[in-house]
Amino acid sequence: MQKIIRIGTRESELALWQAKKVQKQLEELEYKTVIVPIKSTGDIILDKPLYELGITGIFTKNLDVAMLNGDIDIAVHSMKDVPTVLPEGIIQAAVLKRGSYNDILVLKDNEEFFGQPEGIIATGSLRRKAMWLHRYPTHKVVDLRGNVNTRLQKLKNNNWNGAIFAAAGLERIGLKPKDAIPLSWMLPAPAQGVIMITALEKDSYAKDACEQLNHYETQVCTGVERDFLNRLEGGCTAPIGALAYIDEKTQEVNFKGALLSRDGKKKLSVAKTAKLGRHKFLAKDCADYIINRGGKQLMVEEEGIEKEFSIYSTKKLSEIQKKLIPATVQIEDSDFIKIRFNRIASKVVKNEIENVIITSQNGVEAVLNSFTKDELQFQNIYCVGRRTKKLIEQRLGTVIKSEKNAEKLTSYLIDELKEKEVTYFCSDLRLDTIPKKLSEKGITVHEVEAYKTMYSPVKIEEKVDGVLFYSPSTITSYLQKNAPNKIAFCIGESTAKEARKHFENVQVAKMPTVEAVIELANSYFIKE
Repeated sequence: MQKIIRIGTRESELALWQAKKVQKQLEELEYKTVIVPIKSTGDIILDKPLYELGITGIFTKNLDVAMLNGDIDIAVHSMKDVPTVLPEGIIQAAVLKRGSYNDILVLKDNEEFFGQPEGIIATGSLRRKAMWLHRYPTHKVVDLRGNVNTRLQKLKNNNWNGAIFAAAGLERIGLKPKDAIPLSWMLPAPAQGVIMITALEKDSYAKDACEQLNHYETQVCTGVERDFLNRLEGGCTAPIGALAYIDEKTQEVNFKGALLSRDGKKKLSVAKTAKLGRHKFLAKDCADYIINRGGKQLMVEEEGIEKEFSIYSTKKLSEIQKKLIPATVQIEDSDFIKIRFNRIASKVVKNEIENVIITSQNGVEAVLNSFTKDELQFQNIYCVGRRTKKLIEQRLGTVIKSEKNAEKLTSYLIDELKEKEVTYFCSDLRLDTIPKKLSEKGITVHEVEAYKTMYSPVKIEEKVDGVLFYSPSTITSYLQKNAPNKIAFCIGESTAKEARKHFENVQVAKMPTVEAVIELANSYFIKE
């Protein structure tokens, strides 16, 4: 039976139009498909400007999660909304031929306000706001959020002179007014007007299908634009414009880029060309040009905005993870738990072990710290967590069953193993759930202390509003030097259960990932 490709998309009219376009092209190639709508954070939170949310990938995050969870096979995005660094395991599978990259002004009445100092323009884009104010410094720019239809309705209901839209979006769903004014002077967002398809790196079937839809020239141009954006370290919190196109006669890649201050008073621009095929360093050269003329300083100045909230992570965050934090939220981090691997006796693994339980990535690393993969003879491996499963299958072997938490895994093992034996590679600090409940059901548990968990608490400042916790142990460590008078953002129910013993306000992430905990905190403070 032919595999059905599940196409993930946001629920807006424009997003569904784009998904149906991809669906049509795949079905013309005789692939079977189905569209799966997924709600996004960007669609839910409509009372803050995008740049205030500061969440990289706000319109793509939930689709990424759905793909990693196996709920969809590919995702269709407006490419300008996609972070320049994709989540691990997800790749750019294709881009369709570019539509219009221009911004347009939809008027409320007429054009007379252009010559007046009191004009009011609406947009939710920091780039459009900065570029408009650079050209019309006496005008006022107000925030405008929501899908295309919502924004058009808001324009009708308010006393604004006009609102700025992407031409491609309005054209695709047949809503572009005849009197809309093309803003040819306004440099578009990198990859504006382009439909992008992402897929799992390991899904050869989906990748092969999407590869047939890829438009090479669009791929080249958007690659340069997004590389320029990435090198300037700009997400949706920086006013950056970029446009590349290929001159068919000269076979040159032409590029224009710009970085502005948020108020539009400062602008750094660049324009360069490179022969197609020799354009590898075009984005780098242009980004360096901007940086060498004060680009970094300009961005540093722009980052000095007032912080409304403060959160503390009990685990060191990567730079990519920190970029998920809104610009209005101060973030500090430290490892409240430190790990020391134990030397596991060779007699533990000298014979084949039928059933093995590993509940963390630290457990995997601890086992491999004592033995090579070839020295281990694990027949059936059971684990907790998607990332632990991924690490095990990369470095140890096939996972028979993975569950979200210890309780669910224990219930499964009780039903499947009956009165057998299991070997549990764990820390010196661990929950009693697995050994206690399995033993009660007649399953023998051989516990192997593979690593030690050491507390490393830090005294945090009173100004901190919320703390991110990733395990019950991080809570125990935190309480050694701090009072439970903050909001506790927890990675899962086991951690939340421990937090509720001490904290009044406990919030639980929907997914057991660091990114999900960060998004939980983001959403909480945005709602505030």
